[in-house]
Amino acid sequence: MIGRLSTGRSWYTRFQYEEGVDKPGDVRNIMLVVATLIASVTFQAGVNPPGGVWQDTDKDHVAGRAIYASQAGAYYVFLIANTFALSASVLVIVSLTHRFPFHLEIIIATISMMVTYGSAIFAVTPNESVRFRYVIAAASVPFILRCFIQIFNVVFNRDDRPGPPGLEIEIMRN
Repeated sequence: MIGRLSTGRSWYTRFQYEEGVDKPGDVRNIMLVVATLIASVTFQAGVNPPGGVWQDTDKDHVAGRAIYASQAGAYYVFLIANTFALSASVLVIVSLTHRFPFHLEIIIATISMMVTYGSAIFAVTPNESVRFRYVIAAASVPFILRCFIQIFNVVFNRDDRPGPPGLEIEIMRN
């Protein structure tokens, strides 16, 4: 019985991506589902912060502000990480839908969603607890990294496409 349960291989190796076996369209669809799930969860967490918001105004807090923000360090880490995850998932969604029908509409909706997220976190975050320039920097990191990777690939010609036809023959003659 134990021998049937343990094959000596990790269970997850069966589910890993295999180039040449998995269809690119299927992989793209799976990545879109995962990125959309991450975007949904992180958006919701930003709009409705953990712990909720204060319902009344007191000497220590203001109604409508995040309760979690009373622990400034922890809230700051949450907000930066959540914004980074949302931004990265949005980048994946926009990249994987490039040249799809209605791509412009997807970009407009995505930008609107990011503006809504930004205004929601600004509304529930007390002014003294977070420096928003760090939140904006966290939102831009995935896009900046992708730009640097693209520039690196162009400068060092790292793409896998072959050169012009006949180039291999010229190299072999020399």
